[in-house]
Amino acid sequence: MRKQAPSEREAFIRANTRASAPPHVPEITLHLADEAYELWHHTQEELEEIGLPPPFWAFAWAGGQGLARYVLDHPKTVRGKRVLDFATGSGLVAIAACKAGAAHVLAADIDPFSAPACRLNMAENGVVFGFTDENLIGTEPEYEVLLAGDVFYDRELASAIEPWFRTLARRGVTVLVGDPGRAYLPRANLERIATYSVSVTRALEDAEVKQTTVWRFL
Repeated sequence: MRKQAPSEREAFIRANTRASAPPHVPEITLHLADEAYELWHHTQEELEEIGLPPPFWAFAWAGGQGLARYVLDHPKTVRGKRVLDFATGSGLVAIAACKAGAAHVLAADIDPFSAPACRLNMAENGVVFGFTDENLIGTEPEYEVLLAGDVFYDRELASAIEPWFRTLARRGVTVLVGDPGRAYLPRANLERIATYSVSVTRALEDAEVKQTTVWRFL
């Protein structure tokens, strides 16, 4: 399996996406895949040998759209604060935090395609935020707000991040999660703060509209 250079990853993103606005956050422009199933199939089966992971960065997932919408509509949530966007993917929620006036934003994602996707999307939106590809789970980052869009889709990931989120919340960090009803969202000690009907791609979801809730960890 050959490791791709950063320039190759950026070229792949440019070739397989176009700049467009997610339906629920039209204020933001992202490099998104036009044909969801085609790109997903292409990257999963044909490019596995060059180390291309599933292209989560190429889609505006419902949880991220809902959380970004909340941040844009309630800028006091992040204004003047240090914000961590965990599992950022395309950088959608990090961009929303920048636009809402956050003092500093760090986007984190271990996907090697997330960094070039974020760079391209920062340029599209005229914002700048930091990026790290370190696995931050279990750490104590110096941030006042943690944002996470659509992260409870996988059992192993959920079991790792739930106790981390709860620990940070107990220590005074505002932990907000956007979730469209994923299977591994914890059911206890969450405060519902907003719900949206978010248009999504049927090729990747089981519906054309997902009821998406923004939750606060208690």
